[in-house]
Amino acid sequence: MKLIIAYIQPERLNDVKQKLYASEIFKMSVTNALGCGQQCGYHESYRGVDIEVNLLKKVRIEIAVNAEYVEKTVNSIIEGARTGNIGDGKIFVMPLEECYRIRTGEKGEEAIG
Repeated sequence: MKLIIAYIQPERLNDVKQKLYASEIFKMSVTNALGCGQQCGYHESYRGVDIEVNLLKKVRIEIAVNAEYVEKTVNSIIEGARTGNIGDGKIFVMPLEECYRIRTGEKGEEAIG
């Protein structure tokens, strides 16, 4: 079992979801996040005052999958999120020690589904 965490551009979320759905991956958690990477933000002027904006809007997607779905999930996220520009995002794949389904009490691979 693996936990896949992806940070992507907010405007790419619908494309990523469509690619995941096409790969038959439907279960995910999506949250808004702030962060910066290589692009380091930008400067803007507000009422004559220079402001450095270094925390940019991102979307965090978390998906728990069984081992056989890891590559398919990662490839779907990349296909949906890639623009070729700095700031496209990152994907982290981490081991998932255990998973429990609260409703039925199932655990492990059966609980992920």
